[in-house]
Amino acid sequence: MLGPAGGQPPVAETPNPRPNPLVELPVQPAEALAGVEAVLLTHLHSDHVDGAALAVLPRGLPIFCQPNDATMIARQGFSDLRPLTDGAALGDVSVSRTGGRHGHGALATEMGPVSGFVLAAEGEPTLYIAGDTVWCEEVEAAIAAHEPNVIVVNAGGARFIAGEPITMGVEDVALVCRGAPDALVVAVHMEAVNHCVVGREELRRGLATEGLDGRVAILADGETLEISFD
Repeated sequence: MLGPAGGQPPVAETPNPRPNPLVELPVQPAEALAGVEAVLLTHLHSDHVDGAALAVLPRGLPIFCQPNDATMIARQGFSDLRPLTDGAALGDVSVSRTGGRHGHGALATEMGPVSGFVLAAEGEPTLYIAGDTVWCEEVEAAIAAHEPNVIVVNAGGARFIAGEPITMGVEDVALVCRGAPDALVVAVHMEAVNHCVVGREELRRGLATEGLDGRVAILADGETLEISFD
């Protein structure tokens, strides 16, 4: 999501009707894309791929995506689409697609399919990017199958005025921590899109109440985290 603050309308029927994104990028789009070798596209909602991103992404950049999203991306002129049903490789890195649920019950079906990705390479920590999902059987299965060292979760508790949350909140993140007790959990996707109602401090306090103080890295805008394992 590379557009300027306030450049998109609010997500409709949500508790905080402010235009998106709520904040400016901490770097310019060109700087954000410097050195990027591929794109992992979890799904097509506008807070995951906006018009500004489509305008500046190099058309020959490899894009890993869900099979059902490939046609739309191809229409934008991208030439190296890699729809995944299972796994693929990017150099020495294996890329696996995982499932998820963008909400609960009928609402999750209405929101459409979403994916996560697992990146693994010899001698490197295994990274699981869960994507827009709540805690569910698919997330639990991905953790069991891939045994990730690092799990990135979208933890803003996004929701509409009616219905249950459609991304992880405090309880979901706590379940991830307990489901992967040896992994570092990294929380992102907070305080930048109007339908995300769980902020960093609320998540931090909630995890402390759950006895998980210090188990989750809750990153500020523009903050980077370098991870190494012996």
